[in-house]
Amino acid sequence: MANSVLFFTLSFLLCYGCFAQVEQQLRWETRQQLQQHNTRPRTDCSIQNLAATEPSRVIEAEAGRVELWEHNSEQFQCAGVAMIRHLIDSRGLLLPSAMNVPKLVYVVRGYGVQGVVFPGCADTYQSIRQSTSGERGQQSTRDQHQKLRRIRAGDVIAVPAGVTVWTYNDGDEQLECISFHDMANEENQLDMSLRKFFLAGNPRESEKQQMGYQHLQKGEEEICADNIFKGFDVGMLAEAFGVGTETARKLQSQDDMRGMIVRVKEGLKVVSPQMMEEEEQGRRPRRSRNGLEETFCTMRLRENIADASRADVYNPHGGRVSHLNSQKLPILANLQLSAERGVLYSNALMAPKWTMNAHCVMYITRGSGRVQVVGPAGQSVFNGQVRERQVLVVPQNFAVMKKAGNQGLEWITFQTNDNAMSSQLAGRLSVLRSMPVEVLMNSYDISRDEARSVKYNREELTVLSPSVRSQ
Repeated sequence: MANSVLFFTLSFLLCYGCFAQVEQQLRWETRQQLQQHNTRPRTDCSIQNLAATEPSRVIEAEAGRVELWEHNSEQFQCAGVAMIRHLIDSRGLLLPSAMNVPKLVYVVRGYGVQGVVFPGCADTYQSIRQSTSGERGQQSTRDQHQKLRRIRAGDVIAVPAGVTVWTYNDGDEQLECISFHDMANEENQLDMSLRKFFLAGNPRESEKQQMGYQHLQKGEEEICADNIFKGFDVGMLAEAFGVGTETARKLQSQDDMRGMIVRVKEGLKVVSPQMMEEEEQGRRPRRSRNGLEETFCTMRLRENIADASRADVYNPHGGRVSHLNSQKLPILANLQLSAERGVLYSNALMAPKWTMNAHCVMYITRGSGRVQVVGPAGQSVFNGQVRERQVLVVPQNFAVMKKAGNQGLEWITFQTNDNAMSSQLAGRLSVLRSMPVEVLMNSYDISRDEARSVKYNREELTVLSPSVRSQ
C-alpha cells in the first residue's frame, strides 16, 4: 500500500512539473503567435530615388567612436529603421545602455565580450578574486553576474527592446559592430525616434564639448542622452542603493567627459566563456525544437553566419548566401527580425528578386559592386555603385539585383520579418521558370525558343556565376 501511495505521489509530481513547463511554453508560443499577427505601422514609401549612404554624424569617445546614419531620411523612414556603427578600440568598454527598440548587431571584425542583462534572471556566473591587503595577507572577494557571451566576427546578436547591454573589446584589434534598430517594431511604445538610455557616463555633455556647445541635431539628443541616474535626487539615490551621497554622485557621472566608449586601463577582469568552448557548442548538431529546451533567461541570442561550410546556398563559381531566421535562432520570432549574409566572387551576380514580406537594409562589409533597385511602377529608383561601409534600403516588394566588382562583394542584410521570403526573377527557382512556356510566349510576345531560353538557360539557384552574355 505504501509503495502504491509513493508511486502515485511521484507520478503526480512528475506530471505536474511537465504540465507546468508545457503551460509556460504555451503562453510563450501564444505571445509569439499574437506578435506574428500584429502589423507594422504604415509608413510613407512613395520613394522616387534611393541612395547608398554613409554615416552623417561621427561621435568621438575616449576609446572609439560611434557613427550614425540619418534615420529621418525618406528611405529610413519608409522602412522604420535606424543604423549605428560602433568602433571600439582595444580595452574599450561601450557603456551599459538600453534602447526602446529591438536590434540586431552584426560583428564585422574583431572579437570581445558582451553582457545582455535580462530583468529577473539569476546571476549564474561567479568569480572569486584574490587580493593582498597588508597584514591580513590574501583576501578573496566574490562577484556574481549574469551570463557573458563571447562575440567574434560573423556573429549576429539579437537584442530585445529594453534590456541592458554592454560590450568590451578584449582583443588586440578594433571591434567593429553594425547595429540595425527596428523603430517600427511593436515593442516600441514611443514614437518613431531611436532613444538610448545610458546607465553610466555622461554622453550628452561629452558630445556638447566636442561640438563647442552647439545644438545637437534631432535624433542625436536621444542617442547622446545623459546617464539616467543624473535625473534622480542624490539623497534618494543614495538611500535606494544604501550608499553614501558621494558614491551616489559618482553614479550620476556629472564630470565624466570620456564619452560612451571608455578605456579600461588595466583590462576588464570578468568571468567569460572561452572561445573554444563556444565554438565547440556551435559545431554540435542542432536538435529539433521541442518547445521546452529554452527559457527566457537561457535563450540563445547569438549565431555566427560567416562560416562558409554552413552556407544555405553555395556556388563554387559565384559565391554563397547564409540565412538567419527564427527557425535557426528562435528569439528572432519575438523580435520579428532576420538577417542574410552574402558573398559574391569577382563579377558574379545575385539573381534579381523581391522580398515579399519585409523591408531589407543592406550594409556592405567588403568589396564593391553594382546594385539596381526597381520600384512598383517599374521605374529605377537606384542604379549605381556600392562600396564598403555604405547602407542601402530596399523596401518591401522592390526588386533588386546585385553584381560584384572585380574584388568581389560582401554584405549583411537585415530584414523586418523573422521569416523573410523572397521571389526570384531568374535562375532555377524563378517565378518565370514555374510558368508554362505558352504563358511566357504570349506575355512577352516572344518565340517558343526564346521562352525556353528564358526558362532554362540559367540552371543555378540564387548565386549566378559570371558568364558571356548570350547573343
